[in-house]
Amino acid sequence: MKILFLIVALLSPCLALAGALSEPILPDGVGVNIHFTTGHRQDLDMIATAGFKVVRMDLAWADVERKIGRFDWSAYDELTANLDARGIRSYYILDYSNPLYEPGGLAPQHPDSVAAYARFAAAAARHFQSHQVILEIWNEPNGSFWNPHADVQQYTAMALAACKAICKVEPHATIVAPALSGLDWSFLESFFKAGALEYLDAVSVHPYRDGQPPETAAQDYERLRAMIIRYSPNRAVPIISGEWGYSSYTHGVSLQTQANFITRQQLSNLLNGVPVSIWYDWRNDGKDPNENEHNFGTVTDELQLKPAYRSVQILTHELGGYRISRRQPMADPQDFALVLTNSIQETKLAVWTLGSPHEAGFDLPPGAAAEISVVDDTGQRSQIKVSANHFNIELSGGPQYIREK
Repeated sequence: MKILFLIVALLSPCLALAGALSEPILPDGVGVNIHFTTGHRQDLDMIATAGFKVVRMDLAWADVERKIGRFDWSAYDELTANLDARGIRSYYILDYSNPLYEPGGLAPQHPDSVAAYARFAAAAARHFQSHQVILEIWNEPNGSFWNPHADVQQYTAMALAACKAICKVEPHATIVAPALSGLDWSFLESFFKAGALEYLDAVSVHPYRDGQPPETAAQDYERLRAMIIRYSPNRAVPIISGEWGYSSYTHGVSLQTQANFITRQQLSNLLNGVPVSIWYDWRNDGKDPNENEHNFGTVTDELQLKPAYRSVQILTHELGGYRISRRQPMADPQDFALVLTNSIQETKLAVWTLGSPHEAGFDLPPGAAAEISVVDDTGQRSQIKVSANHFNIELSGGPQYIREK
């Protein structure tokens, strides 16, 4: 262990360790985005009951530092304590402008404001160091959240200053960036070329799909991983899905498709080596069925359960303690059959299809049980007879979880 620590210390200025992020074991990396700090006990209880283990939230610079050099963490202390009490890890985005340093909502771009943001980031790392908080450097700097317009050079200068300041006061901090909207390849290359990977525990991206299924992110992850290896050949830096969801508004996906996608996103991300996946959003932001932003939630704005809530709850319950071992080959490439195992070598299958519902056959090892148990994405349980170590099951867009009875 001492030798490993020394090697990592030499390779990483911030002593990033492999254990800084969740193990790829369900539901450790199953996360959700929220929009509150104090109160909301019912929301938090429901989040915990669903099985979410990571909560992502803005840690707004302007709210914390309202007087130069004075930080008020009280709202985030309450949220952190409430999350800790429920076994949920905090994931805080160090984001947005502070009028004390930049007028008119401009992002940090002058030396004084960059230095001030770095001090804020370091203060956050120091304050929350005992809570295993994940710290993210801004949110979607390649889009409208970086004012007056996206600028990779400005963002990179700020991010590097913040990372160095964090590492100086808390070398074991967990830092992720750049939280890009989509996969902006030129932005990523410029960011990596500047040496950012030396300081990061993970590269965070928001691989929204415009309604396309979660499985289509696989090629993007492969391309991004190759780019990371090119700029960080001596240290593995994982990819995390820091924000990604599907809106069930009138022109979006159906409620059932949203439910299918929330679980398939988690499973396909894990299959592609992505250990943390933050679903956007926990709760609908309004009541208008025609408004995209109002309908990303797993529950309504009044905390009524949507099918997505039940779907993720079944996933975390049925596959809790399991990790993906492999994808089992199928005759139809649109069919997915993931083999998962737990610490005592029990095995389950998670199966679904990207195509139309159809029957598929599965073989079991010799001596298998005469019956298997199936749980679908609504929680309905059934048994299927095994004949000559073979069974058939109807695949659909909603994952089903199979074990020997």
